[in-house]
Amino acid sequence: MEFLRGLRQLWRHRLFRRLFAVRVAAQAADAVLQVALASFVLFSPERQPDAAAIAGVLAITLLPFSVLGPFVSVVLDRVSRRQVLLITELCRTVLGLGLAVLVAGGVTSGGREIIFYGGVLLAMSLNRFLLAALSASLPHTVEPEEYLVANSVVPTVGPAAVIIGGGLATGIRLVLSGRVPASTADGVLFALAACGFAVSALLSLRMGRRVLGPDGTVRTRAADVARGLIDAVGHLRQRREAGLGLVMIGLHRIPYGVVTVASILVYRNYFHRVDQVDAAIGDLGVLAAVTGIGFVLAAAVTPIVRHRIGARAWMVCCFIGSAVLQVFPGATYTRVGILIAAFCCGVLAQAIKINVDTFVQAHVDDDYKGRVFVIYDMIFNVSLVLAAVICVGVVPDNGKSVPVLVVIAGCYLVTGIGFALLSRGLDLDHGSESLDRTPDGTAVADDNR
Repeated sequence: MEFLRGLRQLWRHRLFRRLFAVRVAAQAADAVLQVALASFVLFSPERQPDAAAIAGVLAITLLPFSVLGPFVSVVLDRVSRRQVLLITELCRTVLGLGLAVLVAGGVTSGGREIIFYGGVLLAMSLNRFLLAALSASLPHTVEPEEYLVANSVVPTVGPAAVIIGGGLATGIRLVLSGRVPASTADGVLFALAACGFAVSALLSLRMGRRVLGPDGTVRTRAADVARGLIDAVGHLRQRREAGLGLVMIGLHRIPYGVVTVASILVYRNYFHRVDQVDAAIGDLGVLAAVTGIGFVLAAAVTPIVRHRIGARAWMVCCFIGSAVLQVFPGATYTRVGILIAAFCCGVLAQAIKINVDTFVQAHVDDDYKGRVFVIYDMIFNVSLVLAAVICVGVVPDNGKSVPVLVVIAGCYLVTGIGFALLSRGLDLDHGSESLDRTPDGTAVADDNR
């Protein structure tokens, strides 16, 4: 299997193994935190969420980092990234424990709600900062020609960790349901997330303070923030492969986000009654697991397909495939149809991300990677919140709307055509040289590169 071969190839790097462990622990704990938040905000028996409620949750958890992103991006290019991982996870440990105490005690007053959402806001923002630091650190753990392999293997960690952490949290929540008050059950999940963050912090200590970069030592000044962001944008203009990739990931996340919000509403309000909380959580857990399996499969499929047809053709196929799946089987609004569409779209969405990750890793200089990956995360955040805001105006409370899916299919199709036109002449396969090897590990020449 290509994934196992790639993992075996990368596993020989001790630093990669240690960064890999930090990512697994951090993303599994983050999945637990997200399940706890969803259970508390969206799946309380007395609440029937709509698109506006989901948009509000996304806005308070994602937009603040989008505003602060340019400022913290410079930090990743000037401060020890190992220290960023350590301090971020220690902060999230404290926040997780605080949220656990707060939720278990009951969030009933306006003041407590402000504190709760403020804590969630900070924890989620720190998560995006952590992911940006992990992405910027990855090139220091592998060889330059292994970027595509790393960006095919590492994205599997996220979905796999989400499946493990999210599945564990969902199972615990269902077991506790009916045995203890809902607030206590949700508090247990927040405490479990805090434990995961603590483990991630301890694992980061196995790496040296400077081994993850940044290269060189530059003292941070306030003026560097704006200048650093402008420099990073200018660098992306020169590196068109990376710049185009970031534009495409933003255009992809908007329709994908609309479908995600609509799917939550379908499972919460269309397939189940308001009082069927446990059934809705269980079915959404299955949907998340199926989508996660699609993400994992993408890591195995993408290196093979990309090597045979090239990154450009594979990206276009992903956009066109996503368009088709929205109409059939997505628009059938049956459980089986939605699960099939979720699995296939999961494969294609993650394949697009793997390709874009590789474009950035291969074409952006290390001095700019921290800032560029934070810009990358900002695009993710803003696109998802924008998708949720769009849902407020176009998606009904039960999430079911065939016309919306048809429009989304058209958006995917137009984006795919746009990418095909704009990417002509670009070297999109740079960074995948490590795939061109025979089983014994010797390089195979490819004069077409």
